[in-house]
Amino acid sequence: MDIPFLGKWRERHAMPTWFAVAGTGGHRDPASVAELLGECELLRERAGHYGVELDNSAASLSALDQLVPSWRDDPDVMSWLGNDAGLYLGTVILHSVPGAAWQVWPDGHPVIRLSSGREIDTVALGHAWAESGSPELSQAHAEASED
Repeated sequence: MDIPFLGKWRERHAMPTWFAVAGTGGHRDPASVAELLGECELLRERAGHYGVELDNSAASLSALDQLVPSWRDDPDVMSWLGNDAGLYLGTVILHSVPGAAWQVWPDGHPVIRLSSGREIDTVALGHAWAESGSPELSQAHAEASED
């Protein structure tokens, strides 16, 4: 059902396209942060519904890239799924790229920091993927692996 004023309300009151980790400043335990950020409950549920197991592998990113984007019909779901997709991408990079680690900025925003020092805002990449399918999650992983 298309209700014009509802679309404008959603634009003004949409879920934020960022994710923040609350905690005690720079004293976050890296293992606890990685565990928290790797949960991605909504994405895991959706993927499981389509028979895709999220096992923290690059192959699972390719499988996600092949899903039909039915979530684009619901802006609220798309925002949450974008967060989860970005956090899952970061989790896969963390498990497969030597020297990769979560870095939490002072404002609480998590990024993946590669051993080269390059930081990747995987949450922003996840939102772009959820909204348009580009960049593909598998491609973002491949680029991080080359660094």
